[in-house]
Amino acid sequence: MTKNITADIRYIGVDDPEQHLFESQYHTPEGMCYNSYVILDDKVAIMDTSDSRTLEAWKANLAEALAGRQPDYLIVQHLEPDHASGIAEVCALYPTLQIVCSAKALQMIPQYGPLPTSPKGEERVLTVKEGDTLSLGRHTLQFIMAPMVHWPEVMVTYDATDKVLFSADGFGKFGVYDADADDWACEARRYYFNICGKYGTPVSTLLKKAAALDIQQILPLHGPVLEGEKLAEALRLYTIWSAYDVETEGVFIAHASIHGNTAAAAERLVEILKAKGCQKVAINDLCRDDLGEAIEDAFRYGKMICMASSYDAGVFPPMYDFLHHLDIKAYQRRRVGLVENGSWAPSAAKTMRPMLEGMKQVEIVEPVVTLRGKMKDEDLAQLEVLAEAMMN
Repeated sequence: MTKNITADIRYIGVDDPEQHLFESQYHTPEGMCYNSYVILDDKVAIMDTSDSRTLEAWKANLAEALAGRQPDYLIVQHLEPDHASGIAEVCALYPTLQIVCSAKALQMIPQYGPLPTSPKGEERVLTVKEGDTLSLGRHTLQFIMAPMVHWPEVMVTYDATDKVLFSADGFGKFGVYDADADDWACEARRYYFNICGKYGTPVSTLLKKAAALDIQQILPLHGPVLEGEKLAEALRLYTIWSAYDVETEGVFIAHASIHGNTAAAAERLVEILKAKGCQKVAINDLCRDDLGEAIEDAFRYGKMICMASSYDAGVFPPMYDFLHHLDIKAYQRRRVGLVENGSWAPSAAKTMRPMLEGMKQVEIVEPVVTLRGKMKDEDLAQLEVLAEAMMN
């Protein structure tokens, strides 16, 4: 698929509808897209390449867009293999092509293959730093360093002529190019917190740099072009997400139940919270639902309740895995309630509590509720008290 983004910028990215497990861990039922662009000016710049799974289709798109022209530059904004697998092949196809990248990217390129050289053995890499520019003719590219969004070598590129920001992995989303065109936020949120969630401060730094630019379109490496109201909404949400602020008022319940008793209590707690006036209650079965969505909702809401069975003198592994993921994604500034279940030796809370208390500004809401097997009438009173405390 190729199409014009502006008069001089052409999209040459590729959809991979069969890629259902992105980065070998995130479920992508609609597949993924790997975006790439070409700027056609006096000189020609290719903006990133593609994933190895889609490389042949990407090369065909590139050839169609070039229409016989020889490209001058390959701008490598992000060296992750889903965007940079074509470096060696495109350099072999076009022997005079020069790579443009950050100094850190230059250090990392040999990890994925030999550094391309010219037929005479000359180096073919131009390293750039913050604020450097590259003239293509009518278009001048400005390079902005964006380390840890979400790798250390990342940079983004601003084209002042068309007022376009090539944003690397920033503002990306799961899915093929036009998936859920009217609901960018849903899969962009899941993408952000699972891919970039740990790096809120670097993302915030990039947003401050972007605020100084006149940006009319954002061209990410995953997902659709953002412009107009969608661009404004994306910037609003990224400002919230990168600051670890609360996006939606409400309570998220994550449960891990062995035989269904803890799950039944979780469903009842949803009813209790709604009856007390909580306008939004989200729930996730950590044993069966998508973990990426659980991570997303944990960050989206300001309050969370973790409900888990006890297991081997600790906590049921799906809950342990969930809390571990929250920890490595820098979960913070939230209020969390705990419900444990144990038939003879309840132990889930003593494992969950220290994991959560080790996270930044996470408050454990009292009381911690202990269930023993199937929920009973006296347990409802405990859940009522916890729900009331969560609402305050």
